[in-house]
Parts: sequence; structure tokens; C-alpha cells
Amino acid sequence: MKKVLLNGANGKMGQALARLMKEHPELGLSPAVLRTRGQEIRDPFDLVIDFSTPEGAQESFALAKLQKKPFLTGTTNLPDLFLFQMQETTKIPVFYAPNVSLSVYFFTELVRQAESMYRGYEVSLHEIHHVHKKDAPSGTAKRLAEVLDLPHEKVTYERTGEVVGTHIASFKGLMDTITLSHEATNRDLFAQSALEIAAWLVKMPGGFYTMKNFANFKLKERKK
Repeated sequence: MKKVLLNGANGKMGQALARLMKEHPELGLSPAVLRTRGQEIRDPFDLVIDFSTPEGAQESFALAKLQKKPFLTGTTNLPDLFLFQMQETTKIPVFYAPNVSLSVYFFTELVRQAESMYRGYEVSLHEIHHVHKKDAPSGTAKRLAEVLDLPHEKVTYERTGEVVGTHIASFKGLMDTITLSHEATNRDLFAQSALEIAAWLVKMPGGFYTMKNFANFKLKERKK
């Protein structure tokens, strides 16, 4: 059983991760160290999972490097310098994605295909999240906007109720409109996927990994 240092343990995602680790022992992960920003760590750990703030992500990354342990983060709005530092890391396996859901990754690839098929159509992107969401547009929306070659400032968004996350890409032509949407109905979608990624990451050699690497692994696994 791998001991997980869970950074951002008091957040909604952190609480979901801790609960699912206990509910799914087959993943081989245990929430051994529950950390918040600025907290000193003396207990041993085998892996760092971070869903916190940009500052918290950098703190926990430093802990992972110091202890030479794998590091996974889904924290958004990370500084460019920090992103570069993670990408340059070779001594430990490092994973970063602004959205850790495999289904969202596949949705992004569908949007990419649609963008290449509906050239000449007017493209728009709208996203909806809960009122507690701090960044707007979200990291996922920014990624989708890049796929659509749409400036971030043209992404429209709503913050309402307890909506987990909805993303809607539309292609409007003179005589028809094509709409692709993804609606997350349970936060466990992201937490469960993050844990599956973590279980995979601890087996990987040092280097930088993204959702593309994990998706390729899952697709090959399904073909067996």
C-alpha cells in the first residue's frame, strides 16, 4: 500500500480523494498524510497528490523533489515558471493536467476533431461551474479554447449553485449548428480518475507526464 501525501486535504477534491482511497483499497493507495499549505511534514510518504492552490502546489512539489517521490497535481492557474520546472524534472515522475478526468480528455479530442471538420463555422465555448470556483474561465475551458483556436477572453462562463462542471462547444453555420457538450454530475469523476493516474504514475520512471500519456496507456490496456 503506497502512502499518499494529500496536499489540499481540506478542499472538496481532497476530501473526495481521501474517501475514495479508503473505499477502493484495490488501487493500493492510502491517505497517510493530510496536508494544508504551510504545514510541516515529518511522516513518511510514497507519493504526493496535490489539489490546492498555486502556492500550495509549489510547496508540495518541493517536498516531493526533496524526498524523491512521484508528484501529481491538478491545481490550475499555475505560474509559467513552475510549469517549466515540472516539465524539466527527470529524477521523479511528475504528472500535471488542469483536468484529470479521462472522459474530459476524450471530449477535448472530439472537440479537436470537430474543429478540423467544421472549418468556416463560427465557434463559441461556454462553461458552467459552482459558485466556489475561483478561476474563470476554468483550466479546462482554457484548454478547450486553445484546441478551438479561440482567445480565452471570448470564452463565456457562469458560476451558479453547486454545478460540478459543464463545457459546451458550438459550431454555428449559415444553415445549421453543431453542439458538443460534457457535463460532470459528480466530483468523484475527477477524484477517481486522479487516483487511477496516481496508481499508474508510481510505476513510471522519472519524467513529465500528461493526460495524453495516461490516455495512451488506458487505450492500450483496453485492447488487451
